[in-house]
Amino acid sequence: MWPSVKPTASQRNKLTELMDPKQHQPQMEDFFSSRRQFLNRFGMGMGGLSLAWLLGPELAGPARAGISLNPLAPKQSHFTGRAKRVIHIFAQGGPSHIDTWDPKPALAKHGESKVDAIGGVPLPTQFKFEKRGKSGVEVSEIWPHLGAMIDEICVIRSMHTDVPAHEFATLMMNTGAGRLVKPSMGSWVTYGLGTENQNLPGFIALGGGLGGASNWRSAFLPGAYQGTLVNNPSASVDKIIENIKSQHLSLARQREQLDLVKSFNELHQAKLGQEAVLESRIQSFELAYQMQTEATDAFDISREPQSVRDLYGDSAQGRQLLVARRLVEKGVRFVQTWHGGWDHHTAVGTNLRKKAGESDQAIGALLKDLKQRGMLEDTLVVWGGEFGRTPRHDRGQRGEPGRDHHNKGFCSWVAGGGVKGGQTYGATDEFGYNAVENKVHIHDLHATLLHALGFDHEKLTFRYNGRDFRLTDVYGSVVKDILRA
Repeated sequence: MWPSVKPTASQRNKLTELMDPKQHQPQMEDFFSSRRQFLNRFGMGMGGLSLAWLLGPELAGPARAGISLNPLAPKQSHFTGRAKRVIHIFAQGGPSHIDTWDPKPALAKHGESKVDAIGGVPLPTQFKFEKRGKSGVEVSEIWPHLGAMIDEICVIRSMHTDVPAHEFATLMMNTGAGRLVKPSMGSWVTYGLGTENQNLPGFIALGGGLGGASNWRSAFLPGAYQGTLVNNPSASVDKIIENIKSQHLSLARQREQLDLVKSFNELHQAKLGQEAVLESRIQSFELAYQMQTEATDAFDISREPQSVRDLYGDSAQGRQLLVARRLVEKGVRFVQTWHGGWDHHTAVGTNLRKKAGESDQAIGALLKDLKQRGMLEDTLVVWGGEFGRTPRHDRGQRGEPGRDHHNKGFCSWVAGGGVKGGQTYGATDEFGYNAVENKVHIHDLHATLLHALGFDHEKLTFRYNGRDFRLTDVYGSVVKDILRA
């Protein structure tokens, strides 16, 4: 035990003097400083202000900064866009533009003679093209239902991309980069706009294909913006989203547990400050709970009238696109549907007709349904693959004639959301080999889609590793001619 030590009289007097309030009043000398002291204090103060500006909400906290704790809360775009949501129909594999949307009669004039301009023997299309709709746009016979909606569609015939390799080009179409780990288009859109329904994910991928989660990842964006994969939207809800419902606890009991966990997480966050990972985890718990009722309704197409289900057709793509319409109708911001199998190296005539037949009725129904509901005006629908096919025979010459990969010219189309329908934009050469008129790169397409949603693609950025990243990298121009003013 420490010995007891009593202060001396001198020490007691000194302590009393220090505790006197008069000793703590401002003194005249406190208002004066040397030039060195002034510059030192001024410099440190400006440095502190700069640091506070750089850290922003991370320093002050989201509540004090007036920022919503929910990263998916609806947000304002840079300007008023005509589109509010997106359905991206990804025809993975590389559909032949020459057999679908870009007729090239010149290919039939050369017979079996080699044409140096295309590096081989021309392979004419086996399908007839005819003018459809009031606009008279030429459409392949394999699209009878889509042809009926051509006045709503703008066909871009001058698309081109960097590399004719499936995985690279698929990533390029979905993320704007073929190699770098970049956020997907859907992640950028939800980052910029949030979502209109807090009980469902803002970005949902129906199906999936080559490259997997790389195509709907959020990468360096916060995890809340990553796409949620739903593999089989035509199955029952319990099979679509595994463990969507608890087999052991009621909703009320789950709510109690979730509130308890949330209180612990918020206490932890109050002590340590804002943590993006913890905030994302809190949001994911809430979303998982809320989805138990909302997702059950959204994915249950049996709630649709039989006439609507018949319109889409009883097929995998019909059910997929009907679910897509139900999701955007409920406020999901970005829905991507995957339809693979367009890689036709052989028997392009037979295989392409079959593949188009799987989706033609469903896509035509989607456009018609959206229009009847008044939703096509602010829903952007995009169709296309990662590249096109060669106008010559596949060099492998395997079995019946087919086409090889081709990146120098191909087609995509867009509809709704402020798009001028009933037109074609750009052109390839007489053989369909090179895009030659009003060329549109993937970056240009992305810039145009963001513009329709109300964004300047150069300003929709996210700072990561000391650099401001964006969907279009350092490229991209808005194709204004395909958009209404």
